[in-house]
Amino acid sequence: MRDVTLVLSDGTKFRGKSFGYDAPVAGEVVFNTAMMGYPESLTDPSYAGQMLVMTFPLVGNYGVPPFTIEKNQIPSFMESDKIYASALIVSDYTEDYSHWNAVESLAAWLKREHIPGITGIDTRELTKVLRAHGVMMGQIIFDDEPNNIPEANYEGVNFVDKVSTKEIIRYNEGAGKRVVLVDCGVKANILRELVDRKIEIIRVPWNYDYTSLEYDGLFLANGPGDPDMCNDAVEIIRKQMSQSTKPICGICMGNQLLAKAAGAKIYKLKYGHRGHNQPVRMVGTNKCYVTSQNHGYAVDGGTLGKDWEELFVNMNDGSNEGIRHKENPWFSSQFHPEASSGPVDTEFMFDKFVETLK
Repeated sequence: MRDVTLVLSDGTKFRGKSFGYDAPVAGEVVFNTAMMGYPESLTDPSYAGQMLVMTFPLVGNYGVPPFTIEKNQIPSFMESDKIYASALIVSDYTEDYSHWNAVESLAAWLKREHIPGITGIDTRELTKVLRAHGVMMGQIIFDDEPNNIPEANYEGVNFVDKVSTKEIIRYNEGAGKRVVLVDCGVKANILRELVDRKIEIIRVPWNYDYTSLEYDGLFLANGPGDPDMCNDAVEIIRKQMSQSTKPICGICMGNQLLAKAAGAKIYKLKYGHRGHNQPVRMVGTNKCYVTSQNHGYAVDGGTLGKDWEELFVNMNDGSNEGIRHKENPWFSSQFHPEASSGPVDTEFMFDKFVETLK
C-alpha cells in the first residue's frame, strides 16, 4: 500500500494508505454515519463529486456483490451503473471478506472502477473536523508524487446534468398507471419500488419538457449537488402544476426542486445529513420515523408559498424533511423511503403516491 495524505482546504492533513486505485483525486469531503451499505452508497449518483468518509470503522468485511442487470433493465444489487463517489475514506479496510453474495473485494472493485480508497485514517477525528468547520474540499495526494496535486470544484457545478440520463428510458411498459420520472440522478431502488407496484415508468432527462406527454403522475428523483443549478427543471415543474393537478411525488433533490417550484428558498447545511439514522417527525402528529438520508442542501420551510406546508421535520436540527400542497396531491420527502440498505420505516410514501394515481 502506498502512503497517501488527505489534505483539507483548511490545511488539516490526515495520513493513510492507499487500498484502491492509485491516483490523486480532489472533491468535497463528506461523512456518512451508516454501519453498512457501502456498495449502495458508492453507486448512489448523489455522491458525484464527493469523497465519502465512512464513520463506521470496519469497511469491506462483506465484500462486493456482482453487477448484474435484471430483465426489467434495473441493476440487481447496485444503485446505478457505476461508482459515482470520487473516493472512499475509511479507518480500517478489511481485505478478507465473507458474504454469500460477494464476488470480489472492495479494493478490487475500486481498482477496477479507478476509484481511490484510503485506509488508516482517523475517521472519527476527521468527522469532528468536518462537523466543526463544515464540509470542505479535499485532496488525496500520494507521498511519492508530492507535486501531482489534483484540483476539483463542487460549488457552481451542475452535477445533476452530469449524472442524469441523456435519453428517454421506459420500464414496465403496459403494466398499469404511467409515471414520468425526472432523472436527477435516480437510485435504482426508486425504480424497483415503482416497478414492484405495477407502475409503468417513463424516465426522462432532468431538463426534459414532459408536460405534453400522456401520464398519470410525476415523480421527481434524487440527485447530487446544488438544486439552484437546476432552474430548467423547476420551471418545467411550475409549468406542469399550472396545467394540471396530476399527482407529484419527490425524493431528496426532488423535494428541493418541488419546494423551489413552490416559491421556497434553499440553503446549504453545514455538514449535511448522510446516514441511516436520521429521526424525522410528521408535522401535526407525534409520529417519528428513522430514515436514511444523503443530502447537503435543505429547504427553508418558512419561505414556502401560502398553499404549501411542511410534511416532515428533522428532530435533530429542525430542518425541513418534506413538503405537501394543502389541496392537490403534491408531496415529497427529503429522506429516502426506498433505501435498499435500510431502514424501511417510510416505504409507505410510495404506497401513498400510487394511491393518488387515477
